[in-house]
Amino acid sequence: MNESQQERLRSVRRDLHSYPEPAWREFYTTSRIVDELERIGVDQLHLGQDVVDGDARMAVPDADELEDWQAKAREAGAREDVLEAATGGFTGALAVLEQGDGPTVALRVDIDALPITESDSVAHAPVTEEFRSANEGYMHACGHDAHATIGLGVLEAVKESDFKGTFKVVFQPAEEVIGGGKAVAESGHLDDVDHLLAIHIGLDHPTGEIVAGVGGFLAVRQFEATFTGETAHAGGHPAQGRDAVQALATAVQNLHAIRRHGDGATRVNAGVVEGGTATNIVPEEATLEGEVRGETTSLKEYMSERADTVMSSAAEMHDCEVAVETTAEAPSAVSDDALAGVVYDAAESVPGVTSRLRTDDLGGSEDATYLMDRVQGRGGTATFVGIGTDHPGGHHTPTFDVDENSLAIGIDVVSKAISQLSE
Repeated sequence: MNESQQERLRSVRRDLHSYPEPAWREFYTTSRIVDELERIGVDQLHLGQDVVDGDARMAVPDADELEDWQAKAREAGAREDVLEAATGGFTGALAVLEQGDGPTVALRVDIDALPITESDSVAHAPVTEEFRSANEGYMHACGHDAHATIGLGVLEAVKESDFKGTFKVVFQPAEEVIGGGKAVAESGHLDDVDHLLAIHIGLDHPTGEIVAGVGGFLAVRQFEATFTGETAHAGGHPAQGRDAVQALATAVQNLHAIRRHGDGATRVNAGVVEGGTATNIVPEEATLEGEVRGETTSLKEYMSERADTVMSSAAEMHDCEVAVETTAEAPSAVSDDALAGVVYDAAESVPGVTSRLRTDDLGGSEDATYLMDRVQGRGGTATFVGIGTDHPGGHHTPTFDVDENSLAIGIDVVSKAISQLSE
């Protein structure tokens, strides 16, 4: 990759970083990606409801919020045709190159940002280089701006290569809320894919290090529980009330008391708890937002079933009712060793690669697992590739940033591996 190509990609990444958008609200991001896809030239470009199965979307915001973000993207310069296609939160894009007979290979990159206020310290490069977030309170704090950029770079590199076959790049929305992977997987676009690669930058690996097959995905279920009781005067007639906060508190305590499982790691967290209106009113309603995880999908199901029992029992104990809604979930997955081996071998001679790992554990959750399971379930192979980058702040922190030298390294490794798959 020459210097002018690197500079153009650096500019794209900084533009995306400047306009971070959260899940299903990536209107400007999608528009900017489409600009680049048209510049590169693709054989098929899918947008809007043609990218995802609308019924499979999870954690979609309400219509008013979607419209607000759509208007904000319009003010930032997003294209009207893309905004129209993405109306209703149908963001993201899927590009296809058709280059003769050969395998069908897909690359998945995610594009959404996080609700984090970006650092304004002069020690933070986006501040001094003037590409800090213009959407205050939101930030690309996990590198998805870099992921989208790498996806574009790989697409262009594959187009210019001797690759024979069909190549698809999925620019997936809503990874951070585990809301987009299932919708993409059930769209049908992956059903003919022989090999799928998904990528993530950083993950505490330095610039120059490549992880060919990330594993250790924790299956996850996120939920919201609403406890309902009955109000009463807390001083005069406390016995006439049914305390929803008391039921919620019991649930929180007992969620953390769920027995761990001998077959592998399990997790539980009560992340948001809210309830009550005044000190002298027995609370009528309280809500809990939480999650459970498991080293395997079956372990996640074990934790999920126990959590539901705990919350139901806590409500019954305090004469309340509870309604539990699953807001998002994702399965576990395993990277195929053979495909990881192709990436591992491809990285050997790429300039800038200083170390290679055959595998390493993620230790978290990712909805790319839906796409991996879909491809593997139809006889294909899949791997999740880690692209190291020096990041001054940890993932999901206000000072997160990427070493832009890692963009070219990631593009070269992934595009070389894809080309080798057609040989």
